[in-house]
Amino acid sequence: MAAQRPGGEWVNRYDQALRYAGPLLAVAALAAVVGFGHALPGYLPWSHPVALLGARGIPHAWAFDLLAFISPGALAVLLALRLLRRAGRAAPWALRVGGQALLLAGLAFAGMGLLPLDPADPQALATRLHASAWLLWVVALVVAAGLLAAGAWRWPGARGWAGAALAVAPLAALGAFALDALLSAAVAQRLVFVLWWAWLALLACSPGPRAPRTA
Repeated sequence: MAAQRPGGEWVNRYDQALRYAGPLLAVAALAAVVGFGHALPGYLPWSHPVALLGARGIPHAWAFDLLAFISPGALAVLLALRLLRRAGRAAPWALRVGGQALLLAGLAFAGMGLLPLDPADPQALATRLHASAWLLWVVALVVAAGLLAAGAWRWPGARGWAGAALAVAPLAALGAFALDALLSAAVAQRLVFVLWWAWLALLACSPGPRAPRTA
């Protein structure tokens, strides 16, 4: 059926849904951090980690994890799959591997919501798993942004999209591994989260690299 071909009506509707979902989920995640943090007694946004709002035993933690971690992670997975489908097998290896790294970053980010930390025991298995998901997400994010920037730079119609990815890579690495020496770890973490949510919104609004048409 014609509607099932790439570029058909169902593909256009899928892209349109992502275009709306990206900014909406970014705003929802940011609102969740602000709103849930304000509602939790004793929570200090400039010293307590974001993940504490979704930790075990915290009221409505499941809702926070869904809004701040799981939904954006799922969006990243969908965007990575769209990128890999659009670019095709003829795309540069950096673009294809970067798309796979974005997929891994999305899974790890959703994993932080599915594996909430245990605030009562920093050495608990749940806390260690959450920390592992965080580290995996940061590394995958930096790798994905760097490779996508390199792979898309000379790809048709993707110069602006590559420039955005090129900016994300060093900023994410700086926020995750260096800024905590100047700012509190909680502030640095929030900057990386906002950068991630904003980048996903940008990716959702832009089709990104696509394979050149052949005759």
